[in-house]
Amino acid sequence: MPGDHYMIDPLRRINVKRIEQLIAQKRYFILHAPRSKSGMRLFGNRLRAIIKNVKIENYTMSNTIGGTLDTQVTLASYTSWRVGGVARQRYRPVDETDLSHFIRTLAAEEPILWLGLGSNILIRDGGYPGTVIAMQGRMAEIQIKGTVLYAGAGVACAKVARTAARAGLAGAAFLAGIPGTIGGALAMNAGAFGGETWDNIQRVRTINRQGLIQQRSATEYQIAYRSVQAPGLEGYLGATWQLQPGNAAQEQTKIRDLLAQRAASQPTGKPSGGSTFRNPPGDYAARLIEACGLKGYQMGGAQVSEKHANFILNTGTATAQDIEQLIEHLQAKVARQHGIQLQPEVHIVGQAL
Repeated sequence: MPGDHYMIDPLRRINVKRIEQLIAQKRYFILHAPRSKSGMRLFGNRLRAIIKNVKIENYTMSNTIGGTLDTQVTLASYTSWRVGGVARQRYRPVDETDLSHFIRTLAAEEPILWLGLGSNILIRDGGYPGTVIAMQGRMAEIQIKGTVLYAGAGVACAKVARTAARAGLAGAAFLAGIPGTIGGALAMNAGAFGGETWDNIQRVRTINRQGLIQQRSATEYQIAYRSVQAPGLEGYLGATWQLQPGNAAQEQTKIRDLLAQRAASQPTGKPSGGSTFRNPPGDYAARLIEACGLKGYQMGGAQVSEKHANFILNTGTATAQDIEQLIEHLQAKVARQHGIQLQPEVHIVGQAL
């Protein structure tokens, strides 16, 4: 927002003359309210006095943001690949209402990146020239009524699977194999063990660039393998699933079996972005890469996993550039040998150095 960033201290005398000057110059200014209840009461009284004594034609009184806003945040610590440059700013909202207030303060052209557990995303070394909304642990509620389950966008998929299993609900066990949050899973229709995120969804809760929160039916979206076409440019706040009655003990056993299967076939516990490529129709990306003799192939600090060829690992010194160049190398090799163009499943964002 252009103009002066003017702080009001409710314990001091308000500089009404300075506010009059700003208004006369047709400048914008922000009045920062304190967070204590007593301070807010005094702030409200003084703000009303300003409005009464100074001719202000257009003004808005709204809640101040209550979350945490950090600037120049290095994102490597917040991605599962442990790479990524600096974001211009990062916001961690308190709740939906707070997030709505914050989004309304952003310029219409401000780039926004929604970040959960940081899996299935590659943030380039030059960083992200916009605002990162950090959703991990935010809006992380889970509610169950009968066989209907609601999960907030910031809750880990694995937690939703375990909660549903303990409640004796079937249909969510596959979520235990998705290493991300519900918000990220919704955005890409993430899947594991034959299940996909949008299976059995009734509706989703979203927020748009104007801060408007709304409910949308699942029928408003076009869903395909690792693809979601939304009716608008919106972020996800949560989703509601219609699950089926099941046996709690059996569902919990199923999750343990699925996780054991995952540990046996994938390089869990090592820094990766998850599955690198989508599986092409009728085939598997891992098989194609392995058939090219590329298991264990390394560029810089990035290496194709020896355990599962569709995983790229950070061996400890990788940069985002190393990983992106390895992705491009794998695509070129597979295209040359098999005539198939692998499509990345990971989302690549940000600026290169």
